Amino acid sequence: MAKKGDYFGLDYIVSLILAIIPFTSWICGVVTRFKEGAIIAAIVRLIGGFTIVWVLDLICMLLNKKICRFLFII
Repeated sequence: MAKKGDYFGLDYIVSLILAIIPFTSWICGVVTRFKEGAIIAAIVRLIGGFTIVWVLDLICMLLNKKICRFLFII
């Protein structure tokens, strides 16, 4: 069985592909942050922290096999 990724419990490879594509990473990131209750992180994603957060999420996904959880969790 494949290892579960971070986006909606999908496989790691599918989550990685979604993280590489900027638009899908943005959509999945916003929905995932709202789902986790990280409202500020979701708003930062929506308004303009997209590129910096996208790069951090992509690096974390490649190195740790999960997206960053340390940004604005309130």
